[in-house]
Amino acid sequence: MSQNPPNLRPDLAPRARISEAPRPGQPVIGMVSLGCPKALVDSERILTRLRAEGYAISPDYAGADAVIVNTCGFLDSAKAESLEAIGEALSENGKVIVTGCLGAEPDYITGTHPSVLAVTGPHQYEQVLDAVHGAVPPDPDPFIDLLPAAGVKLTPRHYSYLKISEGCNHKCKFCIIPDMRGRLVSRPAHAVIREAEKLVEAGVRELLMISQDTSAYGVDIRHAEERGHRAHITDLARDLGSLGAWVRLHYVYPYPHVRDLIPLMAEVQENGGGVLPYLDIPFQHAHPDTLKRMARPAASAKTLDEIAAWRATCPDITLRSTFIVGYPGETEEEFQYLLDWMDEARLDRVGCFQYENVAGARSNDLPDHVPDEVKQDRWDRFMQKAQAISEEKLAAKVGTIQQVIVDEVDAEGATCRTKADAPEIDGNLFIDEGFEALNPGDIVTVEVDEASDYDLWGRIV
Repeated sequence: MSQNPPNLRPDLAPRARISEAPRPGQPVIGMVSLGCPKALVDSERILTRLRAEGYAISPDYAGADAVIVNTCGFLDSAKAESLEAIGEALSENGKVIVTGCLGAEPDYITGTHPSVLAVTGPHQYEQVLDAVHGAVPPDPDPFIDLLPAAGVKLTPRHYSYLKISEGCNHKCKFCIIPDMRGRLVSRPAHAVIREAEKLVEAGVRELLMISQDTSAYGVDIRHAEERGHRAHITDLARDLGSLGAWVRLHYVYPYPHVRDLIPLMAEVQENGGGVLPYLDIPFQHAHPDTLKRMARPAASAKTLDEIAAWRATCPDITLRSTFIVGYPGETEEEFQYLLDWMDEARLDRVGCFQYENVAGARSNDLPDHVPDEVKQDRWDRFMQKAQAISEEKLAAKVGTIQQVIVDEVDAEGATCRTKADAPEIDGNLFIDEGFEALNPGDIVTVEVDEASDYDLWGRIV
């Protein structure tokens, strides 16, 4: 068992997990998947196609005939990490195909690593497959290479990310994701529902809904209704909640219509499924002037009033968010405003970035950039505030009864999550007695008997 570090970068997906062994003579493709859960879904789609063509899959470059590196380009530090991963794969394997967000800048990659076999941008699946075919021809055996009904998954069997749209229509000055991934493109609602049904049929107990802007789902297709399902976030959440699995919402902008989701979260689910009382909302900051310089879409929203209204409807709701400190022009007064806002908002789960310039972002050209030492000081103070709030909120859960989902079981105990905790980015609940019969994916009822800054301990009741 291990405790999640509180400074885990809040944009990262869980590490890829693959345990399938190749058959003798089967061509093997390695996958190094970096970045966010949306990139992890892209990796799963690529690997599902390759698996259907007879390739075996490795979680890294060891023993692979070629390696795909799915890169991240969100921050300059993420770009550097991607270049390092490409270099490591080249030195260990030699045959490397690059895809993902950083692939939108092929010259940036080939300038450092000219020997890569191919560079493709995000969600360019066909080009990735073509590059793999050129490097390692497929050798399928139709009697052996059977594809699982739910495709290849890089997460544990009991939870899965469900991407409902691609791209984003916002023009936040610090972000280049729309330049790399394009404008909003929503999937038809019936296609999302069908994928979710297949996942639940295959044993998935928790669906994590992701996109670049979940609240905007369906806007681009005018909330079209097809095959009995309407492409609107409220309708989609309701439909998904009827499948019997937990449904967790990520990347939800606080538009006014978000309040229509809250009654779904307040409903009692007798079968243990439904829309969890959990919202992941990227507030990024609280001061109106900072938000205006960021060109954030929610700059004028009365977020504290919205939060109060959500909690009035669903008192058990868990709110997670991410923030940027040290944004260009951020004064000490603006930062203190953010700390005071945190005291009022009392968010349950919080992640924080120190602002970084990113090539191509409009924020690079803003005046009054904040010195690194000031950014570090503000990050420390912000996280100290967030930690104190988290510690107080978790202490209040001691003695309560919680439903938890089991993620891992080892000799020391079971690592679980409450409905208030998303995989990797939030806390855990640990069971260290009477756990021997538990298995990953089990949903059990516990009484909380101990709390720390970010995690809980409990016993089965």
